[in-house]
Amino acid sequence: MAPRIVFELLRGLEQTMSVLQGKGYGSTSVKAEIRSIQKLLGKAGIKTCVDIGGNIGNYTAELNTCFPKADIFTFEPSQTNIAKLQSRFAGRENIRIVPFAVSDFQGDAVLHSDVPGSGLSSLTKRDLDHIGLDFEATEDIKTIVFQDFWKSEMGGRDIDILKLDIEGHELAALRGCGDALKATKIVQFEFGGCNIDTKTFFRDFWHFFTDNGFTLYRIAPWGEMRIPKYREREEVFSTTNFLALRN
Repeated sequence: MAPRIVFELLRGLEQTMSVLQGKGYGSTSVKAEIRSIQKLLGKAGIKTCVDIGGNIGNYTAELNTCFPKADIFTFEPSQTNIAKLQSRFAGRENIRIVPFAVSDFQGDAVLHSDVPGSGLSSLTKRDLDHIGLDFEATEDIKTIVFQDFWKSEMGGRDIDILKLDIEGHELAALRGCGDALKATKIVQFEFGGCNIDTKTFFRDFWHFFTDNGFTLYRIAPWGEMRIPKYREREEVFSTTNFLALRN
């Protein structure tokens, strides 16, 4: 009995220590995410924000609260959530709802989910049998390449904040940013279990951002932790949020 109790205590300690480092601290941390961005960028002068993977608009709402004068472009492909976003932000002239998914190609795609409008919806049919969820709900959607939208609809303007939460397809969307990435001050992206399904690793993000002149941070409960170099121990597949700050 004693060894089992010790094992359970150590497992609990391991989980607590991981969360304190930001590993697994990411499912309900919107306010902390914005606070970390404000600390790195400052509160003034934020003019343009992009929310890729808007879902029902919680991140967009927090952006609008913290930066009420900023233009916000919110991308969401689910018709269920598009209707909710349009209702939630009706009359907000600074918020534009863009009804597309963002990827590295333009065309037709299928959005997979457990239920329509789910926050877990992904362009990949995820295997979540271990938590009792199936991904049998589907919806035909359209994808766009962000660089094209940035040029044609945003006039190639500077971007202060670019946030991506698209369930394992963040790297594909980033690769489609092209020159828009050079005009972006800070990128926030989510990493977690969905990256198992898409077979993308933190190492892929590390090389992408460092090659493009960004410094990486992990968002923790008490603030942001700079990640000075890549290590395998960064590969934690529980929901974690990162910031990439242009050097």
